[in-house]
Amino acid sequence: MSETTHQHGPNCGCESCGDPRSMDFLDKYLTVWIFGAMAVGVGLGYVAPSVTGPIQDLHLVEIGLIAMMYPPLAKADYSQLRAVFSNWRILGLSLVQNWLIGPTLMFGLAVFFFSGLVPGLPARPEYFLGLIFIGMARCIAMVLVWNELAEGSTEYVTGLVAFNSLFQILTYGAYVWFFGLFLPPLLGMDSLVAGIETFDVTPAQVFEAIVIFLGIPFAGGFLTRYVGTRSKGEEWYEERFVPKIDPLTLVALLFTVIVMFATQGDNIVAAPGDVLLIAVPLTIYFVVMFLVSFGMGKGIGADYSTTTAIGFTAASNNFELAIAVAVAVFGVGSGVAFTTVVGPLIEVPVLLALVNVALYFQRRFDWTGATTGQLATGKETTIEDD
Repeated sequence: MSETTHQHGPNCGCESCGDPRSMDFLDKYLTVWIFGAMAVGVGLGYVAPSVTGPIQDLHLVEIGLIAMMYPPLAKADYSQLRAVFSNWRILGLSLVQNWLIGPTLMFGLAVFFFSGLVPGLPARPEYFLGLIFIGMARCIAMVLVWNELAEGSTEYVTGLVAFNSLFQILTYGAYVWFFGLFLPPLLGMDSLVAGIETFDVTPAQVFEAIVIFLGIPFAGGFLTRYVGTRSKGEEWYEERFVPKIDPLTLVALLFTVIVMFATQGDNIVAAPGDVLLIAVPLTIYFVVMFLVSFGMGKGIGADYSTTTAIGFTAASNNFELAIAVAVAVFGVGSGVAFTTVVGPLIEVPVLLALVNVALYFQRRFDWTGATTGQLATGKETTIEDD
């Protein structure tokens, strides 16, 4: 008989966790809802392009993202963050994945597809820079949703997102400059950035985006948990309050997808070939980063929930920041801005598919003895295996 620490969930496969067929209607057909929301958004933007104005004026995308992130951050057990940040093995691995492997991989893909060095693939400087803007922006938003759906550790993903946010304020501008303007001429690609004005991405721009897309829902989630657990108790909060706010994540995700794609519906329909061209390197990036990062987490002996948090944190990107900076520097009608907008168009379905891949890995691999990064939470119970 051996004891293992097990995290229950609707997809874990054990008898006590129930059958996946018992998932609620929204969860069970999530893929259908997301693709439907994408189609509605693109169609709305194409039929009524004037809808972009009200969406931007009312900040509907921002509201949707904040609402989408609030439940996972309200569910996080912040008492565990000290243990998260004290695990230098996990933080070091995430640092390498997010700030060395990720940017380098995106730069390599941008060079291959848009530098003009590969026969049959003409140089597209605006798309090259767009990929750089995306690749250097590490995720602080939707990764919370993907991690939640894949039953990853909320505490670890919260800690890693906070860690990336602080690092991003200090490094984003330097990374964009290094990979977008400094490195290409050194590799013989002078013409790639010829004629493009030197741009200045300030720490203030990065900080503003992080405050909006992470600071607001983080403060809301933290205060909700603090007040709720102290006024009503931990049991009431976990068993009564959390289930009530849980559906907000997926509802807000669908709303965000609709309004976000509606703002670019006309452009997407007008240039489907360019969308597909940009989609190829982005898809490769998301899949490779997830599989490599997931494998690295499994390789150091991390448990499933921690490995999943590591994998999705590394595979996702902060497209909100990339879009905001690209529009501010090059304008809303530029090819650079268009590339950054295509980012979430590709990320949403690809990362949703990777959620299913993660859940398959949860069932397929033996996680017995995987204790690195494991946190002592009420979600874990000790079971015996024959």
